[in-house]
Amino acid sequence: MTGGAPGGRRILLGVDPGTAATGFGVVAVDARRSAKLIRCGVIRTSPSESLPVRLMDIHEGVAALIEEFSPAAMSIENTFYGKNVRTAITLGQARGAIIVAAVRRGVEVVEYAPRDIKKAVVGTGAATKDQVAYMVRRHLRLRTDPRPSDAADGIAAALCHAFTGSLS
Repeated sequence: MTGGAPGGRRILLGVDPGTAATGFGVVAVDARRSAKLIRCGVIRTSPSESLPVRLMDIHEGVAALIEEFSPAAMSIENTFYGKNVRTAITLGQARGAIIVAAVRRGVEVVEYAPRDIKKAVVGTGAATKDQVAYMVRRHLRLRTDPRPSDAADGIAAALCHAFTGSLS
């Protein structure tokens, strides 16, 4: 995968994992680390389906994005430690489905802690979801905040890598 775009830009896919809604953002980044939004959205799964089917839906959704956009790298939010162990384990399974989709297609996977993503995009690791959405809008010169917030979080993951990661 080359992950190239017109004008010498590199394509990055950012993912905010979830079993009900997996947010994503596809951005093109130039050598000056200036980013342009290509697409964002959410991969939704049905709560009436079993977890294995939902994981397959997430995997296939991410695989389709990779096939369509050929990103140079995929940036994903790392697992955080919460009070609910079951939620953390389920989220880890969703992350696994997403990571396998990228690795099987030769896409570099980079992981960032939620605080690091917020710090790179907003300037503080304690930013709220609304602050992340607002700063994503500002960085990309969008007219409105990306919606839903899961999509803004996916874009933020891509921007984190664009601003702080290795783009060689």
